[in-house]
Amino acid sequence: MSADWFFVQKRQFFRRPKCIGPVSEKYILDRIESGEIEPDTMLSSKLKTHGHWIEMRTIKPAMKHWQAYHPHVNC
Repeated sequence: MSADWFFVQKRQFFRRPKCIGPVSEKYILDRIESGEIEPDTMLSSKLKTHGHWIEMRTIKPAMKHWQAYHPHVNC
């Protein structure tokens, strides 16, 4: 899968969110596993989301991956 992904990284202390990308799908899955990307994180991909920004919770494969690594968190 060669979709280039972008995501919005939340920042602390009055700093603006930062757009990260393009990154590989493997990178996105690794960030989901670590908890850096949560269900309310905005994601975008030219191929998968047609360039639209959407929450991760609306992408079924991403949420399935999230639930596999974070079964104790209800979303």
